[in-house]
Amino acid sequence: MQPATYNLQPIMPTHIAIIMDGNRRWAKAKKLPVYAGHQFVANELLERLVEHASDLGIKYITFWAWSTENWQRSSLEVKAVMKIFKSLLERSMRRLHEKGVRIKTIGNIDAFPKDIADGVKAGIEKTKNNKKITAIFALNYGGRDEIIRAVNTALSKKFSPFPISLSPETFSTFLDTVDFPDPDLIIRTGGEKRLSGFLLWQSEYAELYFTDLMMPDFTPERLDDALEDFAKRKRRYGK
Repeated sequence: MQPATYNLQPIMPTHIAIIMDGNRRWAKAKKLPVYAGHQFVANELLERLVEHASDLGIKYITFWAWSTENWQRSSLEVKAVMKIFKSLLERSMRRLHEKGVRIKTIGNIDAFPKDIADGVKAGIEKTKNNKKITAIFALNYGGRDEIIRAVNTALSKKFSPFPISLSPETFSTFLDTVDFPDPDLIIRTGGEKRLSGFLLWQSEYAELYFTDLMMPDFTPERLDDALEDFAKRKRRYGK
């Protein structure tokens, strides 16, 4: 798919992040099983969005795929999503690698079944030298959980003197996103107008874009709409 014809390049975001909301409502509206929206996004949409973002010159794209709270959903949905993740690992990671995409994750992936966690780690290792675009999957991720883990990591280090005095720059090195720039644009599908704890630390100066579209309907063309809106923003960073 060709990039949008309007000229966004001078203020193209380096990093966009997407809160993928509305999969279940999309499936319900179509009288499909509850997991059908997740499956559609995994099979039909994620690769297209990554490739389109890469064509536009975006260097990082993050997808919130599974939150720390999602484990509380029905056992049927959880099992179905785990099956979708396995399929995604077997199929999409190979194709993304062939397209020069680097795979990274944020969140505590060790909470997943071992075969999934190991598969994710293998994908990260296999694609580590790819440079076209970095696709980051937030798996078992929650903003508060990330910050608590970062604090515990900081406390486990041997600092002198103690207690330590952390600067924002030092604290950032303990976060899951240490290797990535903060997002310039956070998109949430599904009509809700909140971040729900997504990238709590990193979202300080991110531009926010909310759409009523359910995630399965958020095509590359709709990503262009979000980027066109972003291009009109004047970013002041508190100045």
